[in-house]
Amino acid sequence: MTVTRRPLIAGNWKMNGLSGDGLALAEELARRIEDSADPDFDLLICPPFTLIQRVGAALAESTIALGGQDCHAAESGAHTGDISAAMLADAGCSHVIVGHSERRADHAETDAWVRAKAGAARAAGLVAVICIGETEAQRDGGETTTVVARQLAASLPDGATAENTVIAYEPVWAIGTGRTPSVTEVEAVHALIRGDLAQRLGDDEAARLRVLYGGSVKPGNARELMSLTDVDGALVGGASLHADDFWSIAQSSA
Repeated sequence: MTVTRRPLIAGNWKMNGLSGDGLALAEELARRIEDSADPDFDLLICPPFTLIQRVGAALAESTIALGGQDCHAAESGAHTGDISAAMLADAGCSHVIVGHSERRADHAETDAWVRAKAGAARAAGLVAVICIGETEAQRDGGETTTVVARQLAASLPDGATAENTVIAYEPVWAIGTGRTPSVTEVEAVHALIRGDLAQRLGDDEAARLRVLYGGSVKPGNARELMSLTDVDGALVGGASLHADDFWSIAQSSA
């Protein structure tokens, strides 16, 4: 059975954007998607928490999805500075990124913690975008396969499906550095992820679940990366802050 997965282009704005420029960017992307004749891709924007409601309002009449950059595993409680998945859903989000390497490194998040967050996202009705990927030292040490397989197995909660989960492979050493793996390397890791998903979820579900690539994705390399069989879109960082670049990447996926 041949399955066609609709590309997803997700923009992670990280800790960037004030109300003026963030709103202008969201409005411009909403205008472009509205002017497009039935685009063959889905767009997702994940702004900082302070902009979620403003950006959500700007996207309200468009098909662009809104997401958070993180969530806590608990539904509520004494967790100063954290945001729950239920709060994101209440603010209009449909997706949330969990397990980004910057969270894993800066906040010592473990695979178990990422798994709990992904489970909380599902419980709140959100799609969890689960990030996995190796460091430069792990890549140079020949550990890519082992690390990616371990993170996927330990971060993916039971009950994951193509409807409630997206996987994003982001080699840590490629994020924001301008460096990207070769297409052969990307293809090999994505094939590994697809195979492991098939063992865990079954062939049919694994064939439908979207696996994104992230790490210095830009207009110049997007088409080549997203032409690969098991690459179903991109998780875009810096380039998602520029309408022309983000739109060009999205168009490269169609």
